[in-house]
Amino acid sequence: MLEAFYKIHDYQVAHVNAPVRRVLNDEIDWKHRLIGIKGCRGVGKTTFLLMHAKELERGFKERALKPDNYRPTAIEAKLALSAQDRQLAMSHACLYVNFNHFFFAQHTLVEFAELFVAAGGTKLLLDQTFKYANWSKELRECYYRFPELSIVFTGSTVMRLTEDNPDLKDIVHMYNLRGFSFREYLNLQNGKNFEVVKLEDVLRYHEQIATEVCAKCQPLQFFDDYLYHGYYPFFQEQRNYEETLLKTMNMMLEVDVLLIKQIDVSYLEKIRQLLNILLAQTPCALNVSKLSEDIDTSRATIMNYIKYLKDARLLNLLYPEGKTFPQKPKKVYMQNTNLMFAEALRQPTGQELAETYFYNAMHACHKIYAGDRNTMFIVDGRHYFNVFDTAPKRADHRLTAIKDLDIGHDRIIPLWLFGFLY
Repeated sequence: MLEAFYKIHDYQVAHVNAPVRRVLNDEIDWKHRLIGIKGCRGVGKTTFLLMHAKELERGFKERALKPDNYRPTAIEAKLALSAQDRQLAMSHACLYVNFNHFFFAQHTLVEFAELFVAAGGTKLLLDQTFKYANWSKELRECYYRFPELSIVFTGSTVMRLTEDNPDLKDIVHMYNLRGFSFREYLNLQNGKNFEVVKLEDVLRYHEQIATEVCAKCQPLQFFDDYLYHGYYPFFQEQRNYEETLLKTMNMMLEVDVLLIKQIDVSYLEKIRQLLNILLAQTPCALNVSKLSEDIDTSRATIMNYIKYLKDARLLNLLYPEGKTFPQKPKKVYMQNTNLMFAEALRQPTGQELAETYFYNAMHACHKIYAGDRNTMFIVDGRHYFNVFDTAPKRADHRLTAIKDLDIGHDRIIPLWLFGFLY
């Protein structure tokens, strides 16, 4: 029975290709026995799992040929290689499994894991977990029943994964796979290997860092393209990007919001109406009363819909420090700039793109809040930022990010450089 899954695994791993190695590979502690990878639809969770399997198999084949007294490299040590792992590729001890398979219509995950372990399996990579009804309880059962088994699974951002899931909160280690950063996009387009830069280094050494990057390529030549189509990895595929993005957004609504949240399909039309209105207006203050009138529903329902769209990674909500949902945010943004181009009748301004990009790039690794009347954003409670499309006529003491700037000076920093934070 497992041969069918081995065949699928072999084909998928052989044909997967990711020219840019995602930084999450090195953030994960692969020694943990239960790892969850969450991320919104379209950011490449399936490819991430398959590339992990491919990297393991390549590493294990090379490791199997080395002498017993060989000292592992830092990367091998991070992957927790062991003597048992050396024959992983040959024995199918690592297996990618998609819950799309009809096997799981009549069999449980625990049954499958038992068969897999009995056949010598040690690592399961589980995809499309939301399609399996009893996923969290059975992951917990597998964790305790098969101590020799490691499991990595993908999950939607709207699923109950950690704190509010009693089955997993004390055993799972969760990580977030984001869309391409501008750094990853630039590496892909230029064949470079620019590394992640910490925020403190950006603030202190941005002139030096930007000068070094600009000596190797011209970031601004690629920046507008990234804002338009660079966040989702499927821009690399030979298909219409705009059509694929719209399909992805609709899948977010129909699957990530309705199916996983178990919301009746009759509400889909109003959620789509709300999203369409916000696509035409964001970044904007949230006028709940006006939205309630526009789509003929209650204020409370509007706020619930806003939360669904945020959880699905279609929106970002900007709050003053100390406030959060269900309070009304100070401002609403699309989750990334690519989404802003999904509204056919609107061309976002440079200022709108600049603010949305800054929020998305900074929010990945830092706490970002609404500023006061003279400041747009407060980061980590101590960095005060303004963000502009072009340089203002009068600069002040605040940190300022400028969209059309290649190299900055003093407290004026090129906006593109914040795309190197992950």
